[in-house]
Amino acid sequence: MTQNFFQTFILLLLVTDPFGNVSLFVNALKSVPVERRWKVVVRECAIAFGILLLFMFFGRHFLKAMQLSEIALRIGGGVILFLIAMRMVFPQPSNGNSDHDIAGEPFIVPLAIPALAGPSALATVLLFSSHEVDEVIAHVAGLTAVALVWLVVFLSAERLQRALGPRVMTAFERLMGLILTAMAIEMLLAGIRAFLKSI
Repeated sequence: MTQNFFQTFILLLLVTDPFGNVSLFVNALKSVPVERRWKVVVRECAIAFGILLLFMFFGRHFLKAMQLSEIALRIGGGVILFLIAMRMVFPQPSNGNSDHDIAGEPFIVPLAIPALAGPSALATVLLFSSHEVDEVIAHVAGLTAVALVWLVVFLSAERLQRALGPRVMTAFERLMGLILTAMAIEMLLAGIRAFLKSI
């Protein structure tokens, strides 16, 4: 159970990449009054948490409805995570029309979705669907712990950005991308092994 908890926690922390999203949150909240910013952060994190929890519990039903095997999802999830990791390690230059410039108070988009509960995070929690009670508890606890990290990071986002500076934040994001690369390859290999056994 402990191993499942840490695996869920680390994987979701890397996929949702709260430290990489600090600048997005800071820029999205610029036009929001200072005294209201913490409420917006809590609301957006709660929405993202609820969506991921929903996918975690009903993931198997979604797979059955779409006629997808767990092996296919595992291999597909590994490929997606690998591509995300590559983008974290080798970030693309901005083309000038990014989501960072947001007028008014953000609601759901772009903070809850896709910054936190994006396609990669949704695909990841689908992998955590389980019938075993111990595994479900471990996965929910891991997701809850990640949500608490989101709150801590985003509530102190402006201070973090000022204290660490863009270079340190970029270096940290690339380190997380490197770890995610290894986890993506491991997931991909596990999916391939499971496929070969099923032949």
